[in-house]
Amino acid sequence: MTQSHVRTTSSGRRVRSQVYTYEERLDDEPGFSVRETEAFFRGRLEAMETMRRLGRRLDELGVPYAVIGGLALNAHRFERFTKDADLVVRRESLAVIHAALDGSGYLPPFDGSKNLRDTTNGVGIDLLVAGEFPGDGKEKPVAFPDPAEGTVTIDGVRFVTLAKLVELKLASGISNFNRMSDLGDVQKAIHALRLPRAFGDGLHPYVRAKFDELWVAWDADPLKDEF
Repeated sequence: MTQSHVRTTSSGRRVRSQVYTYEERLDDEPGFSVRETEAFFRGRLEAMETMRRLGRRLDELGVPYAVIGGLALNAHRFERFTKDADLVVRRESLAVIHAALDGSGYLPPFDGSKNLRDTTNGVGIDLLVAGEFPGDGKEKPVAFPDPAEGTVTIDGVRFVTLAKLVELKLASGISNFNRMSDLGDVQKAIHALRLPRAFGDGLHPYVRAKFDELWVAWDADPLKDEF
């Protein structure tokens, strides 16, 4: 049975919700964001714990999946804080996932949503559909991949490859001004992982020029080796 809780907002208004969300905990609990920052550096983010649990359940169900987004960046050794879990599944897997998991440790954030929320810690889970498109959602040469292909398993969890992750972030930032942070993630990854300029040669032509532009801008920074 789902329990609801009452929280007081910063304006003093009391609201009731079914799941105490991770975002609410960051806002409400003194010291929680500090503890999560510390947990980040210890590799024990709540979001990653959610993904490990969910990955085991999906493996039991025989549902292919691939983690993308901030968790994937972390898995590929670029430290980035994230408060949710993003993964790609096949369209036909959505019904299987909801039939098996709704009310069993997970709930959709609202009726009819394809996404989930972990009721253990409130972490949001965005289920992205293979074949759909990043950024503005419009058709483009780069799409969310089939989760059974082009993945790498790290600590028992399946992630998209670094090249595919960079492609998705570039395609997202190129097509949607409100996703410019995805381009920032790529440029930061270039710095943090010391990606060579030739890394772009293996990317889809749709995003190759943007990667090169970001790489050249990073390489031209005289202070790049000081941080």
